[in-house]
Amino acid sequence: MCGALSARVPQMRRTSLLLTAALVLAGCGGTANGGSNQGAGAGGTLTVFAAASLTDVFDSLGGRFRQEHPGVDLRISYGGSSSLAAAIVQGAPVDVFASANAAQMDVVAGEGLAGEPAVFAANVLEIAVPPGNPAGITGLADFAREELTLAVCAPEVPCGAAAEEVFAAAGVAARPDTQEEDVRSALLKAELGEVDAALVYASDVDSRGTLVEGIAFPEAERAVNDYPICTLADAPNPGAAQAFVDLVLSEEGQRVLADAGFRTP
Repeated sequence: MCGALSARVPQMRRTSLLLTAALVLAGCGGTANGGSNQGAGAGGTLTVFAAASLTDVFDSLGGRFRQEHPGVDLRISYGGSSSLAAAIVQGAPVDVFASANAAQMDVVAGEGLAGEPAVFAANVLEIAVPPGNPAGITGLADFAREELTLAVCAPEVPCGAAAEEVFAAAGVAARPDTQEEDVRSALLKAELGEVDAALVYASDVDSRGTLVEGIAFPEAERAVNDYPICTLADAPNPGAAQAFVDLVLSEEGQRVLADAGFRTP
């Protein structure tokens, strides 16, 4: 990784692991109709930790899941994959983990906490700008312009690690003003016009419709993030967990992902 991110970025405020674990109890549910009957008739709570970039897709699939499994209380908590992985390692009671890269899944697997991960999607970075592109952003090189206000993800989360890779590939000494804890926080700053540009995922740009504009750049192909999903080894609700994973991997799940701008296997 290159050290392209400028020292003028203030240190990101860390989210406590205890808070992250607690948030799952209040997480909102998504729905999905599955490619498996496993978990049919199941009850109890199903807790899913998912990367922030999956918010729209998992909300959609979550709704379908609830229709097919009305006895299951589905709770999905979204955030930076690194914070979610750390919370799992610290003992958060989670059934399913969907990460925005393999590295954070490896953190969980390395502790013996993950089942067999399966890659279900991929994503690349794209520049998000406010409607009309008032700052005249044209490409990745603009992230070295000191007069602009720029957002990226923190380097420990997948979108931030990918940002460092593309900056290195492009030879850009980036000068971001903020490093966000997850990709949706960076996206929101562009949507609200708080920054001139934010480096987010292509699927995030697609999710906002006309609220942001997207600018693709060739170096994005140097940092393609694969998204793995797994049931946790000690999942409190293993049957429902497998049913949710099966839905994400099903033809229906893959269609929803592709429609949302993700690449599918």
